[in-house]
Amino acid sequence: MYKTQAEALDFLKAFMRLLEDTPDNREIILCAPFTTLSSLSQNLHGSRIQVGAQNIHWEDQGAYTGEIAGAMLTELSVRYVIVGHSERRQYFGETDKTVNQRLKAAQHHGLTPILCVGETKQQRDAGETESHIFKQLELDLVGVDQHNLVIAYEPIWAIGTGDTCEATEANRVIGLIRSRLSNAEVTIQYGGSVKPDNIDEIMAQPEIDGALVGGASLEGESFARIVNYR
Repeated sequence: MYKTQAEALDFLKAFMRLLEDTPDNREIILCAPFTTLSSLSQNLHGSRIQVGAQNIHWEDQGAYTGEIAGAMLTELSVRYVIVGHSERRQYFGETDKTVNQRLKAAQHHGLTPILCVGETKQQRDAGETESHIFKQLELDLVGVDQHNLVIAYEPIWAIGTGDTCEATEANRVIGLIRSRLSNAEVTIQYGGSVKPDNIDEIMAQPEIDGALVGGASLEGESFARIVNYR
């Protein structure tokens, strides 16, 4: 929940100037608040940056105050949507059932969902990392097309804490996630205190295809350094 429309456009101007030497094969998606999607979409038309949303409801319309429907997003040329982010699960009662419904709604509307899975510190300390994530995948992916899907592994204990999961451990867990999928080519990202000073090591791991970036994406120079990982 950051940036007004004016702030988002100021960010965009600074950020795009730093992408001149970015390799063509790197995909960049800005998953912005609903109020900024229209202006971002207009200003990014024809550019290499795609626009994503942070949530989607499973119904096309109805008495769901505060929610957003798929057609409302696609009308704004939104291409991606985050589903099941740990903050939605932790603070807003998101369950694996509703995550599954949102995933299917996103795909129904031609959007590519970015499914977030991951464990708490208590679950990790109890040795439940694998079983918890496997259960999330089992429930979340019922009836979901794995050929139109991105998955983000976000260890909840590493989000916004500055306590990054070791790159080799993130690689191990992402490899396990991949082993449970019917489509091994699904793009799987790491998310959890991704920063300019650890992105190179993260992206050097063979199983990690990308990064889901939170706080470090709020400033153009910081996010550009992540996009331009070496």
